[in-house]
Amino acid sequence: MACFSSFCATPMASPPLLFSSTRNPSVGGESFRRGFRCCPLSLSVSCGESVGEETGGSPAPTLREVCGGKVPESILKRAEEIGYTVPTDVQRQSLPVLLSGCDCILHAQTGSGKTLAYLLLVFSAINFQKSAVQALIVVPTRELGMQVTKVARMLAANPVGGENMQKACTVMALLDGGMLKRHKSWLKAEPPEIVVATIGSLCQMLQKNIFKLQAVRVLVIDEVDFIFGSSKQVFLLRKLLTAYSTIDSRQTVLASASIPQHNRFLYDCIQQKWTKNDVVHIHVNPVQPMPSHLCHNFVICGKKERLHVLLSLLQKDRPKSGIIFVSEQSEKSKKSGKPPSTTLVMEFLKNSYNGGLEVLLLEEDMNFNARATSLSDVRQGGCLLVATDLASRGFDLPETTHVYNFDLPKTVVDYLHRAGRTGRMPFSKNRCSVTSLIAKEERFVLQRFENELMFECEELLLESFAM
Repeated sequence: MACFSSFCATPMASPPLLFSSTRNPSVGGESFRRGFRCCPLSLSVSCGESVGEETGGSPAPTLREVCGGKVPESILKRAEEIGYTVPTDVQRQSLPVLLSGCDCILHAQTGSGKTLAYLLLVFSAINFQKSAVQALIVVPTRELGMQVTKVARMLAANPVGGENMQKACTVMALLDGGMLKRHKSWLKAEPPEIVVATIGSLCQMLQKNIFKLQAVRVLVIDEVDFIFGSSKQVFLLRKLLTAYSTIDSRQTVLASASIPQHNRFLYDCIQQKWTKNDVVHIHVNPVQPMPSHLCHNFVICGKKERLHVLLSLLQKDRPKSGIIFVSEQSEKSKKSGKPPSTTLVMEFLKNSYNGGLEVLLLEEDMNFNARATSLSDVRQGGCLLVATDLASRGFDLPETTHVYNFDLPKTVVDYLHRAGRTGRMPFSKNRCSVTSLIAKEERFVLQRFENELMFECEELLLESFAM
């Protein structure tokens, strides 16, 4: 993962001053807005309370109360119909800031509700009577884009009995592997209010002047650290933030569970004019990067034993639904003609595993249609997904109870996002586990992950379960 310090071309004099607050500012209060507008500083808001707890004797506010009348009634009704009634920590802390018009960096655990927070902002900013692209949500992968689009369309649908409440809002998925000719016709004939896009497909449209961003009021970059860390995407993202649109005409939201060197990143955002000077950094649970109820385990075993150890773990754990993460095949291995590890794991499990769960595959080398089919099958629940890190970012599979690292992730950020595929809302109170299969010499790497992410990992001895 590239460090954010490499993104800033201007020598750093001193980072922006950070204020820390545990207070929940009133929604849209004038004094609250003035406090941010008058000073080019960033605010770090921390929260360690659990959703639904009482604070100071008062019951926790509902999602409707947190929105404070800023979100259209039809959207709130749809959210309540879907089941979003009590805000998560990140929603309770971020929505007052977002709905006040401030640029914002949403920095919170995976599965904590960041997507709903920024979508409520998007719907609050849209003029439903205006036919133009008014909100743009940029994602790093097609799969995450499909997921965000699905949630946005669910919220945009008229609530039960509210067919005549307002003009329908349209959401376009402009994603890699999509039908760009069809999207081109759609954009010209009747532009959608919201576009969810991967950076490559988006910039193709912008470079050809198929549509422009003058009317965009909200720009969201989801998994921002991943895009900035990608050599293929970072140039296009820089161009999007500074050339295709300007900070004066839009509200910018940057979201991720992991923002390395976030103080420096805040400084870069201001210096490079990716955000306004009064950008607000909302860091929820900074001392607990992962949910506390996750159980972390590891097994020390040789590479030749690893497949059989994995099978024994599956037989012992009996997961309701699980993900097995395998490293992506290296270019050297591809050239030598060796089968990828994902294929080896898939074939072994199909021949040896009889736990009743379907075994599915998701990796970068699959074509888009095959990836979409796998993702659709996974969402039906009750399966074992063998996947590369393609599945580690933003995938909302809340019924996943177990994550297995067949190969140890390369970085602490990768571990964070892999682990974040389980223990997600609304099943976050269920007991979930992350188990890593490691060689003896990899133990120190896992210990470093433990130290940085502040969790404890328990060793499972091979003798404790049958081989």
